[in-house]
Amino acid sequence: MFKNNKYPRAILLSTAVGAASMGLSLQAYADQYSDMAEKWVSEEFQDSTLTKEEQLKEMAWFTQAAEQFRGMEINVVSETLATHEYESNVLAEAFEDITGIKVNHNLIGEGDVIEKLQTQMQSGRNIFDGYINDSDLIGTHYRYGKVMPISDMIEGEAKDLTLPTLDLEDFIGLSFTTAPDGKVYQLPTQQFANLYWFRADWFERPELKEQFKELYGYDLGVPVNWSAYEDIAEFFTDHVKNLDGKRVYGHMDYGKKDPSLGWRFTDAWFSMAGGGDKGIPNGLPVDEWGVRVNECNPVGSSMSRGGATNAPAAVYATTKYVEWMNKYAPPEAPGLTFGEAGPVPAQGQIAQQIFWYTAFTASMTKEGLPVVNDDGTPKWRMAPSPRGPYWEEGMKLGYQDAGSWTFMKSTPKERRLAAWLYGQFTVAKTVSLKKTLVGLTPIRESDINSQQMTDAAPKLGGLVEFYRSPARVQWTPTGTNIPDYPKLAQLWWQYIAQAASGEATPQEALDGLAEAQDKVMMRLERASVMDQCGPKLNEPRDPSYWLAQDGAPKPKMANEKPQGETVVYEELLKTWEQAQ
Repeated sequence: MFKNNKYPRAILLSTAVGAASMGLSLQAYADQYSDMAEKWVSEEFQDSTLTKEEQLKEMAWFTQAAEQFRGMEINVVSETLATHEYESNVLAEAFEDITGIKVNHNLIGEGDVIEKLQTQMQSGRNIFDGYINDSDLIGTHYRYGKVMPISDMIEGEAKDLTLPTLDLEDFIGLSFTTAPDGKVYQLPTQQFANLYWFRADWFERPELKEQFKELYGYDLGVPVNWSAYEDIAEFFTDHVKNLDGKRVYGHMDYGKKDPSLGWRFTDAWFSMAGGGDKGIPNGLPVDEWGVRVNECNPVGSSMSRGGATNAPAAVYATTKYVEWMNKYAPPEAPGLTFGEAGPVPAQGQIAQQIFWYTAFTASMTKEGLPVVNDDGTPKWRMAPSPRGPYWEEGMKLGYQDAGSWTFMKSTPKERRLAAWLYGQFTVAKTVSLKKTLVGLTPIRESDINSQQMTDAAPKLGGLVEFYRSPARVQWTPTGTNIPDYPKLAQLWWQYIAQAASGEATPQEALDGLAEAQDKVMMRLERASVMDQCGPKLNEPRDPSYWLAQDGAPKPKMANEKPQGETVVYEELLKTWEQAQ
């Protein structure tokens, strides 16, 4: 963190007040702000795609743009994540030093962020001046009309307060925050994908490769489909059993009845199995949650209304989730939450994980871990997720989180605009590459292709290669089919827990979930609370009608376990390089 400021914030602010009250020239005062920019750029933001001269010019713009808000104190909030900790602990201080605007960047749980956001939406009372919340709420923000679209701000009230070098086209996740009306509603500030993780060192052991080939008839490698993933899980759990004196397992997961169990599925398990329709960033007309839309209006979640939440592909995906966790994961897995299960692969007993967030990259590369070599390079790699038997070319293949700046119409204009300046500061090219190197949640194409990222790549286990590959577009957040993310998301963990615990079969649990989602959407339809594209549910009919149509919901396959297929990791990287 940046320390030993030449001009502490209290001095800067008192100098401004004093100069103004005495009618003195503010030139010296302005020089102090430029001195602070010089120090921050020289001592904290050396890693940037801009030259130092360009950085100082960008910082000078912030100093000038903030003049009308100088001395203000604003409040923003985000979930607790390494990237946001850097924003809160470092960037908020830098912003205050360079602009004179004090920012209280609060860090709370993800669920708490959504709760605060909901409260402000419903009450109209300003709680925070800016929110970083997942782009999963794009369908909610678009329909309720409570959010000030970024596009409208740039063209209207913030026209003279929009960074000339913001360069929206450089953001790799802008399609995630763009609604059907073509407007950008949120500004991405971090993003990470949900990928396949595996112990590359174990996969390269000659004796294990030979044993696997003998048992399964094909090569041990990165699984292309779920059949191969299952074979590899069985291989390490039931055949290898012990490596280097440790009990090992071929799979890792979690299953405790807890809100985090919902993320396990909405982020986006059914898409990996092939449960939705074709379409990037999300399937249309049926998305990965199984919600069907007619144009932009949600018409149903259950098969009887044309949805796919309880369709054969979803049942297959849920069945495999339960089966793999019980057969191939450590015995404690069913009783763990997301937070408790996350650190387990770093302990060195897990061979692979089909569902692994790249946000764990920083914690998985720490010196001294069993999964890190003495030279600091990882023993593991990340790769594209294997796909289920219902998956077809042209569909999304997994989830990508995109935490994004969101500004509410109920926030007083002056506070909203000051927060807009801070939001832009946290993604500006002067600071974005350094932030990416700290949190490893890239948002800009220019940062991903920088020399600094090339230099960091050997210690990041495939993160840089993934984000430079054309494959990354198949990993996307929840899309615009979901009319009220907070209300619908909270249903998932309650019903999935029934399947995880054995209280209900996967089919029974998903029938209940689909019906519950339809009831929520029915209430939204009757209440007429949405400005546009609200639910208009289809009348129920025999599911066979929908199963006979093209696309989702798809009828049950005769063979849900085709031949396992793997690929050599190095060959996969070559394929990516050739496609760029």
